[in-house]
Amino acid sequence: MLEARDLARDEIKKVWTIDRAEAIEGFYRLVDGALVLERQHHDVKGWPPGEADKYTPILEASFDRGGWFLGMFDAEKLVGAAVLDSRFIGSRRDQLQLEFLHVSRDYRHSGLGKRLFCLAVAEARRRGARGMYVSATPSENTIRFYRRLGCEVTPEPDPELFALEPEDIHLVCNLEMRRR
Repeated sequence: MLEARDLARDEIKKVWTIDRAEAIEGFYRLVDGALVLERQHHDVKGWPPGEADKYTPILEASFDRGGWFLGMFDAEKLVGAAVLDSRFIGSRRDQLQLEFLHVSRDYRHSGLGKRLFCLAVAEARRRGARGMYVSATPSENTIRFYRRLGCEVTPEPDPELFALEPEDIHLVCNLEMRRR
């Protein structure tokens, strides 16, 4: 049985134990505001080299300013996590960033990712956000996941986040339009 609980600051590094492995058959690119799928096979074995070193300080800074960190555990093993930053972004400063959402390979296609996303949406609403910003890996499965949940390509990518992840697809979930 899976248990959801808040992550403590000293548990942030556990997110890198989530099994990110997957076979990717296509990647999206944004061309003139439209998503274009390019067929390309790629086997992801795990986290890219240096990913933990680059993003752990970003996650810790988010935690320190009041971000929301939720882990899904199977006994003591972290199998999924979602992180929502507390800093409002966007031209109207009414969006919160879904900074991290990953589910281990053996737990995918079980509804766990959707559950984490919905819990993040509820938390973003609780904090007064009108939108949730997602900088998503451009893999076909990832983009389809977020689009099924109501995310759309943003016409106004956050400049700081776009500079950090220019290859990502930058999406927004309009919380006012999304069903509760």
